[in-house]
Amino acid sequence: MPIVSRGFKGKRRGEGPSDRVPPGQYLTDDFPVLSAGPTPHTPVDQWDFTITGEVDELTRWTWDEFRALPSETFTVDIHCVTKWSKLDTVWEGVRLDTLLERVETAVDYATAYCDGGYTTNVPLADLAGGRAWVVYGYDGELLDPEHGGPARLLVPHLYFWKSAKWVRGLRLTATDEPGFWESNGYNLYGDPWREQRYWGD
Repeated sequence: MPIVSRGFKGKRRGEGPSDRVPPGQYLTDDFPVLSAGPTPHTPVDQWDFTITGEVDELTRWTWDEFRALPSETFTVDIHCVTKWSKLDTVWEGVRLDTLLERVETAVDYATAYCDGGYTTNVPLADLAGGRAWVVYGYDGELLDPEHGGPARLLVPHLYFWKSAKWVRGLRLTATDEPGFWESNGYNLYGDPWREQRYWGD
């Protein structure tokens, strides 16, 4: 099996407004799919979300408990490291702030882990302050498995590989531990406005 899904590059539409489309990106009307392996199909009655690692106490939500949390519908732009950007995407989900407020920790980093074995690292500060969500809805519908359903991490101010599909939890750590793509040459942080695509960028 190829390391990425076929057809993930998208259909070019144009360059877009410079205040919304980072350098080196082009607009697409599609929602391309990029995956590092087969698509998991996790039934919601088997899904949970857990915050573990260097925390005072493990915190876990079942699907029903997670869906009972305060949620919001919001619109953001997203930017893939493969150079496509999609504007005004509409999502529904739970702010990471809502989940993290139940956690006591003194560390600065998180690793998202997912069904299928995928991981990605994100500084904890980038998951707080209304900058990140765990989402289960896209464009008025439940999130398709191909796009990360039943739930994915969404960190729209970073390249889209940081918005881990099929997310199942966060492991909080004192050090910044590279995830899947970061261990294979992608930038540890991934700021699209600074074109932090690869090591050294």
